[in-house]
Formats: sequence, structure tokens, C-alpha cells
Amino acid sequence: MKHRPLPGTDLSLSVVGFGAWAIGGRHWGGTDTADAIAAVHAAIEAGITWFDTAPIYGDGQSDVLLRQALGDIHREGLTVATKVGVVYGDDGHVHSQLTAATLREDLGHTLDRLGTDHVDLLQVHWPCEHDTPLEETFGTLADLRAEGLFRHLGVCNYRADALAQIRAITPIVSLQAGLSMLRREVEHDGLAWCRETGVGFLAYEPLGRGLLTGKYTHVPTFGDDDMRRFDDRFKGHRFEHARRLTADLTRIGRKVGVPPAAIAIGWVATRPGVTAVIAGARTPEQVRQNALAGSIIDHVKLWEIVDRVAGLHGGTPR
Repeated sequence: MKHRPLPGTDLSLSVVGFGAWAIGGRHWGGTDTADAIAAVHAAIEAGITWFDTAPIYGDGQSDVLLRQALGDIHREGLTVATKVGVVYGDDGHVHSQLTAATLREDLGHTLDRLGTDHVDLLQVHWPCEHDTPLEETFGTLADLRAEGLFRHLGVCNYRADALAQIRAITPIVSLQAGLSMLRREVEHDGLAWCRETGVGFLAYEPLGRGLLTGKYTHVPTFGDDDMRRFDDRFKGHRFEHARRLTADLTRIGRKVGVPPAAIAIGWVATRPGVTAVIAGARTPEQVRQNALAGSIIDHVKLWEIVDRVAGLHGGTPR
């Protein structure tokens, strides 16, 4: 496993991180506690050193499982990154609420669930949907950081113009945004801004919610409690596009002895400006497949080939 420094911090991140959304269960068709805990342990064994969670992942269940799986280990060389500001409204849908009161309450509950008095990286989960001024949001976060409740501040899913405004209020060390062979629009916005400013970039969804793992050779069906049931990428021509791309990744992977998931994650990790990649998993085997990406990062010729394949397929068709 390779490691890279997160710019502006003393943190060193494995190029593959563990995404905890799926082990939370909600929106992913449920979860198995034993498998989830075993997956976290498999991540550590594979050299993964950081874990990305959020309050809405299973209504805090991912936090609870991480605490149970990690115990006190996260005090000894492992990094837990979490998020703040997205809550469920009375309508049953999530909203980004970034008032001072919401931020303090949200972070307090998170620290309780994780069993810690601070986290290494706190990230604003999503831009505000209720017109809270940036000055209130990020001024409050600067105060919370000064109080020792977290060490470093990042944001998720913000565009470059907003990032510049935020940085004028308080320092941020990272942007987390979606990036994969099927989702590349951030390359010309947030990722470009991070390269120019030296801010770290953490890529999520490198496998397109599982589309690039090779698991789906035919259009799948999902239960009502699985958000992929409503994801157009798993239907029609968009699914067929992903299936053809995955078939090519599978052929390339066979030549270097890794599954298509490792190729897809490794490609994201080699994009200029990317610090590390968050790969979700619910079982130890999924973790081990994802972690193999870290062993092939330095194969320059391999990525030249994969990059050509990605270019031939382009992004996901609309």
C-alpha cells in the first residue's frame, strides 16, 4: 500500500481509504454487522490507514460499527475522517443545514458515537440548501477547530468558485468529490482548483456504486431499500456503457493479476492532483480487492494503457 501526505497537515493517508457509507446499511439494502466489522479489520490488514464516515450513513450506524471494529486502534496511526451538516428533514429527505447550532449539535453527536473527543479531519458534507451565510458556517467551524474538537477542515461537493470564498474565511485542507471513469466532470472544476492551490483532493465513488467491480454482467435488480434501484446508471444504455468499460478493465486486470475494481480505483488515484481514493466495501473480500490498487500505483505503462481505454469510453452517457 502506498501512502501520500495530505497537504497542509501532518496526516499521511493510504492511497486507498475505507468508505463506510455501505456498512451503515441504509440506502444499500442493509448490512451484516459481522461482515462490516471483519471488513474494517481486513482494511487494516491490507494497509488501509484511514476511514471516511458521516452521520447520515445508516443514521450513525457506520460510526458505531467503526468504533466497535477499531476500538482504541484509531489512536495509534489510523485516521478517522467524518462529516457534518447533513440532516434528515421532516419530509424524510436529507438536507444540508449549516447553521452554527446544527454544526455544534451534529459534531457533538458524532464524537459521542465514535467514542472520541476529536477527529482528525472534519468535512462539510454538502453545500448549504437553506441560505446560511458562508461566514456563519465556516466561522463556526473555525471556532470548533480552535476548541480542539477536530484538527483539520475539509469540504465535500463544493465547486471551485465557492472553495475560493471559503478559503478566504478559514483554511481548508481538502475537497472530497466524486471521480471515476464514469464521472469525470470534477476534473475541470474542483480537482483543477486543488491542483492550482495545493489543497488535497479525496475522490469518492471510484467504482460507480459497484458498476466497475465486474459483479454486474446483466442489468441487476435491487430492493426498495437500495438506492441503486433508482440510479439510471444501472439501466439501459448507461448500464451497457459501464459493462463494456468493465469488460475492458477485466481484461487489463488479468494481465497484472488484479480485479477490475483495483484497476478502476488505481486509475483515479493516478489522476494528477488526487491525494487518495475512498472505496466503499461491506465484506473483507471487497476490501482486499480494493486494496490491491495500492500495489499497482507505480506501474506507469499500465496507466498509460488504462488511460487510453478510459478516453475511448468517455464518461457516462446522458
